[in-house]
Amino acid sequence: MARSTSAASKEAPNEGAGEPASYEQALSELDRLVEQMEQGQLPLDRLLDDYKRGAELLAYCRSKLESVEAQVKLLEEGRLKPWSGA
Repeated sequence: MARSTSAASKEAPNEGAGEPASYEQALSELDRLVEQMEQGQLPLDRLLDDYKRGAELLAYCRSKLESVEAQVKLLEEGRLKPWSGA
């Protein structure tokens, strides 16, 4: 299997540290972290830092999804009919 991650990106730990600008950005960074971890070639300290960052990103994504779910429920109660897609 060919490596899709460049050496430069392996050396840039948590390039998006802090709160992501969007759900999509958080998900993209989380995907990148998981891919690097699955390759199994990270030093132990970097692996721990990436795991912590991944946990932060996961919490952020869950929070955003819960917020959107609450907004959808609010709309369904007063303005929208349930979707009956096939």
